[in-house]
Amino acid sequence: MRGDDKQQAAMFSYVTMEQRIAPDHPMRRIRLLVDRALARMDAEFDRLYSEMGRPSIAPERLVRAQLLMVLYSIRSEGQLMEQLNYNLLYRWFVGLEMDDPVWDQTVLCKNRERLIGGDASQKLLLAVVEEAHGEQLLSEEHFTVDGTLIQAWASRRSFKEKGELPDRGTGARGRKLLRDTHESTTDPEARLYRKSSSGAVVPSYLGHVITENRNGLVVATMATQSGNAAEREAALKMLTRIKRGKPMTLGADKSDQEETFVGSLRKQRVAPHVAEYAPNPKWRNWLTEEERSDPGLAVSQKKRKLVEKVFGWMKQDRLRQIKLRGLRRVDWLFQLAAAAHNLLRMSKLIPIQAQA
Repeated sequence: MRGDDKQQAAMFSYVTMEQRIAPDHPMRRIRLLVDRALARMDAEFDRLYSEMGRPSIAPERLVRAQLLMVLYSIRSEGQLMEQLNYNLLYRWFVGLEMDDPVWDQTVLCKNRERLIGGDASQKLLLAVVEEAHGEQLLSEEHFTVDGTLIQAWASRRSFKEKGELPDRGTGARGRKLLRDTHESTTDPEARLYRKSSSGAVVPSYLGHVITENRNGLVVATMATQSGNAAEREAALKMLTRIKRGKPMTLGADKSDQEETFVGSLRKQRVAPHVAEYAPNPKWRNWLTEEERSDPGLAVSQKKRKLVEKVFGWMKQDRLRQIKLRGLRRVDWLFQLAAAAHNLLRMSKLIPIQAQA
C-alpha cells in the first residue's frame, strides 16, 4: 500500500541525538580519543582565556570543529556552519545539542586566531601522541623524517620586486636570490620553489614530519618557508621535541645525505639511516662503513614509506593548496592535520574494548 506524502513537520522528537549516531560509527572512536586529548589540555585552555567578561565558545568545541573540517575535507568555515545547522553527526561530534544555535563564521574565525596564538594545534598533537604512548602504539627508538611541498594561496603573478633591496643576499657568499628581491603581494612569506627538478615552480611552504616506524604515527611536525636546507634544519629542530632516553635511528631520503646534517645526528646519538647516492663523482655519501653495513639501515628505508602515507592523506584536499596565508597559520593547520591523521589511525589500531 502506498504511503501518504505528508508535509506537516513534527514539533518534537523522542529520539536523542546520541541514539541517532550508530554505535559502531568510526567517529565515536575518534571523539573519545579527542576528548581524552582535550582533557590533557585543560590547564592550557585556562591560560588562553580571562576570568572576567562574558563566556566565550568553549575551546574544546572549537578544536573539535576544526578537526571536523580536516577529517571531512570541509573547505570553509561558512560551509561548516551550514553543515552544523542540519548535520546531526557533525553537531554531536562538536558537542552541540539539537537546539543550540550555530555560531557565526566570523566568530569562529576570530576564536581560531586565539587558538593559533596559543599554539593549540601543537599542544593537541602532543596530547594525542601521549595517548598513543599510553596505548603502546609508538616505537621509542626508530623514526623517519621527511618533508612535502604545500602550495600557498597565492599566484606566481603576485610576486613583485621589493621596494627596498638588501645590500647582501641570503645565497652563498652573499649572492642575492629571488626571495631577496621579490615577494608575493598576497602572501609575503610564501616563496617560489620546486621540490624536484621535474616539478613546477610554485608559491609554497614546506611541511615536515617525524613519524615513528611501528605504526607510522606522527610524533613531531612543523611548517617552514621553502628552501633547499629547510628540511634538514627542521629535522634537527623537531628531534629536540621527541622525548628519548636511549639512542635512536632516523631514516631519511637522499636529499638529507649532507655532511653537516649527518654529523649533527651523530652528536645527538641518532644513527643516520639516510639513503645513499649511487657511486657518482658529483654526489658524495657521508655514512661510515659501520653505518652502511648496519642491517637496520635497510629496515629504516623500508619503513620510510609510512611517512608518504601521512602526506598522501593530508594532501587529499585541504593541504594540497592551503587556504590560509602566513607561516604561522600554515604551521597551525599542518600540525592540526597531523593530529587528525593520528586520531584516525589510532581509532583503527586500538581494540574496541579499549574505547569503552
